[in-house]
Amino acid sequence: MKKIAILGSTGSIGTQTLDIVAHHPERFRVEALAAGGNVELLAEQARAFRPSVVSVATKEAAERLRPLVPESVAVMWGDAGLHAAAAETDADTVVAAMVGSAGLKPALAAIDAGKHIALANKETLVTAGHIVTRRAAERGVPLIPVDSEHSAVFQSLNGSRMEDVAAITLTASGGSFRDRTRNELKDVTLEDALKHPNWSMGAKVTIDSATMANKGLEVIEAHWLFNIGFDRIRVLIHPESIVHSFVEFNDRSVIAQLGLPDMRVPIQYALTYPERPHSPTRSLDLAAVGKLHFREMDFERFPMLRLAFECGRLGGTAPAVYNAANEAAVGRFVQGELPFLDIEAVVEETLSKHEVTAGTTLDEIWAADAWAREQAKKLRK
Repeated sequence: MKKIAILGSTGSIGTQTLDIVAHHPERFRVEALAAGGNVELLAEQARAFRPSVVSVATKEAAERLRPLVPESVAVMWGDAGLHAAAAETDADTVVAAMVGSAGLKPALAAIDAGKHIALANKETLVTAGHIVTRRAAERGVPLIPVDSEHSAVFQSLNGSRMEDVAAITLTASGGSFRDRTRNELKDVTLEDALKHPNWSMGAKVTIDSATMANKGLEVIEAHWLFNIGFDRIRVLIHPESIVHSFVEFNDRSVIAQLGLPDMRVPIQYALTYPERPHSPTRSLDLAAVGKLHFREMDFERFPMLRLAFECGRLGGTAPAVYNAANEAAVGRFVQGELPFLDIEAVVEETLSKHEVTAGTTLDEIWAADAWAREQAKKLRK
């Protein structure tokens, strides 16, 4: 039986991970759950799965949680609780599903503890990919991707040599506004942005999908996961979200992974690799789908993707600044402080003010992250 810890258990990936666990009770035991402030849902999860540890963000949330969970469950909070959930239980696999760069520190703690990582938090590799991948290699810790696109590439490679790969192509649904011109985006609302046509995801990821920042983060993550240059990473818009990504080899063979847009498939594969047990998801009926469509990426229409490629090529602290400025700008859009199109304007302006450094230490990366957030909060007021 595999023992797992879930960081971000009340979010979209976390809840779907627990759906997989419930579908395979003979395969998994939940050792730890960590969440932010959704006390009621976390308490429900703790009662259902009886982990040894649960953690929340604040002491106040922990005090509210304590009487709602079984006495056998240790209730913790803050950085200490997150560290305990990530590194101090008997879990052998950690599902890193927290949103944003806050997921970096516990992911590193889990790696240092020798846990296998099912990686759903793309910002971990975006902000410090060079540090994370090196440390994982030193500890002999596998990083198994959970994102549908990276899982698709991982499955399509299936043990192939990277020197035989001509290119990888990440597909993108295009998000909530894929068929709108930039002119038509001036007055879109938060409610509009959250109406993703294909996927059920958290608010931050859904908004990032609409700006294409999510795909930009995935491009940088793919660079580190697969040790591949940015000139060999491509992006296509694929409205149906059936072909999740594909690999072209030097002999011009193309291998793709297909399936319905359901995150439980890549989550389960990350947890059971290399096995493929029965999944609770529906089968793909290509005859019913009928047609699949693809179109070239327009970097003028989606400048956040262009910026991601530029930051990835620059390296150092540039990707961390890109991510932090985007997180701050999206937060301001959610609060009604920024119009939708100003998300990308704030990110680009923040990057233009940043002097890129090598980012060889975590302290340097955290400093760049903090600086970018402060800049992004001031711009376009």
